[in-house]
Amino acid sequence: SGSAGQWMDVTVFTRRNPALDSATHAIPAALKLGESLRLQAPRVRAVAEHDTDAVVETDYERPRGKLLLYWGCGEQVRAAQPRVLDMATADPRDVAAFFVVRRATQRGAHSAAGRPQWPNPADERLLPEGASIVGAHAFSGKGIVESLRFSIPREHDLLPPIALKQAQRNGATLLSWQAMPQAHAFFLGAMGARTDSGGTAEMVLWTSSERPETGFGLVDYQPNRAIDGWLKDKVLLGPATRECAIPKGVFGDGAMLRMIAYGNELNLAHPPRPVDAKTAWQPEWTAKLRIKSVHTALLGMASAPNAQDLLREGLLGGEE
Repeated sequence: SGSAGQWMDVTVFTRRNPALDSATHAIPAALKLGESLRLQAPRVRAVAEHDTDAVVETDYERPRGKLLLYWGCGEQVRAAQPRVLDMATADPRDVAAFFVVRRATQRGAHSAAGRPQWPNPADERLLPEGASIVGAHAFSGKGIVESLRFSIPREHDLLPPIALKQAQRNGATLLSWQAMPQAHAFFLGAMGARTDSGGTAEMVLWTSSERPETGFGLVDYQPNRAIDGWLKDKVLLGPATRECAIPKGVFGDGAMLRMIAYGNELNLAHPPRPVDAKTAWQPEWTAKLRIKSVHTALLGMASAPNAQDLLREGLLGGEE
């Protein structure tokens, strides 16, 4: 959904009952959703057969235009930037060199048969304002072990919404945000379109990374180990960072901005993993908690854009 607000996705799976269709998640009072949540597995729908031997003919037209990539925080564009990809002449090696995409996202909560989930069609609530996941959690259902219960500590609570502010300084766009003690790292990326002096369409990308990075794979959950590595490489901004400037002249008529604050991933198991890796270990259950906070805005606008804003700015090929 494109709705703003706080979301929580929960799924449970047990090998003892691969066809599990429902489960109960006992939750702390701080979550403000009652005593428990009812998890439901999606109904399995028949898939229509397709003629896989059918030949679909399409007319291929080589893409035109240029893609420009800028990176790094600062008021001025840095030397040797932007990196340019001319679609009229680019070969596969050029495309691969341009589209640097770092991503380590692992599959998490998802809808599938045998995996009861919340929210679901019977309960599609958002989390109430001020909700907290800190406290005791427990799961029950046919085949679920009785020991599946754990507590979430405060340092792994929900991240607050990002309060992003924009200001102009020496022609650059200064972005600033509030302190977030629970954040592990930050990343920002923006995309816009413009036309050069010769009338050629240009798609412009900018990211906060100190290294060339399109950012297409980063605005999502990432495991702690990957975040630590990208912090060391200065692909991500450190948790103490409070501002970042988009250099002067990068964007013309506007751009779509996305920012993510990464929380610390929490991995639990019972019994816990032994310190000695050689020790045999067969946990009764494992649990993974992933936290993030994402903000979307148009440059020049403080709040998140709606569909009308997008059309007005022409980012969706909209109205004159």
